[in-house]
Amino acid sequence: MPTELNISTKHCLVEQEGNVLIVTLNRPEAKNAFSSEMLLGMYKAWRLVDEDDNLYCAIITAKGDTFSAGMDLKVGPDGDQATAEEFMTIMATVPNVHWQALLRENRPCKPIILAVEGYALAGGTEILQGTDIRVAAEDAIFGVTEVARGLYPMSGSTIRLRKQIPYCIAAEILLTGDRVSAQQALEFGLINRVVPKGETLNEAKKFAAKICANGPLAVKAVVRSLREHTEHLSEDEAMQKSDELAGPVFASKDAKEGMRAFKEKRPAVFKGE
Repeated sequence: MPTELNISTKHCLVEQEGNVLIVTLNRPEAKNAFSSEMLLGMYKAWRLVDEDDNLYCAIITAKGDTFSAGMDLKVGPDGDQATAEEFMTIMATVPNVHWQALLRENRPCKPIILAVEGYALAGGTEILQGTDIRVAAEDAIFGVTEVARGLYPMSGSTIRLRKQIPYCIAAEILLTGDRVSAQQALEFGLINRVVPKGETLNEAKKFAAKICANGPLAVKAVVRSLREHTEHLSEDEAMQKSDELAGPVFASKDAKEGMRAFKEKRPAVFKGE
């Protein structure tokens, strides 16, 4: 069973289950629109998964029938004043804390798995683009809808979406504000799996289990390469930097254990060393 951590907030439940951190948006009465309490919990969760060697990956999901409707500029009456003040205090020293929370900047160097039920609109689809493996329910609906409100998608969709799916499809989504079904998102390559309603978290946990069975040093190095070796580098430069990440992995005890386990025809026991 998952154990709730003390970094949870009223609008963001943070739990640990084995080597997996589970982050649950918990404001269903407001369609899980982002609040300072939610952003604070997310920010702390991503920093924890990045820093804790016992955490191998993370899952982000949500309670209710909407994953997230994006940013909420209203100040609700149910907000926790102390949490809001803590968020503003952190923002004074970490100005991009909200972008870190939404996975636009300083993403953890460990895999993040997304589990979406229902609507993921505006910021809900923007945060998707900061994750690595994505599971959606059959009834999931995506969309970067900012232009329909006369707004601009500030969480990075104009940059990331065109790299993750064909350019013309990204342009259509961004310029029309149209909604995208789970099946369309699968066909575009925006998500990995479509599963029955109510099964996304279970499917995400299956991915997490596979990741956790692998060498954690190797997984972290692969994620770093995916994050850092982007298109602005030439192929030769990217290959050189990739080799720099590979060296310590091959020299690790885990690598020796992996090869020994293969030879002995048994599951490897990795220790992150």
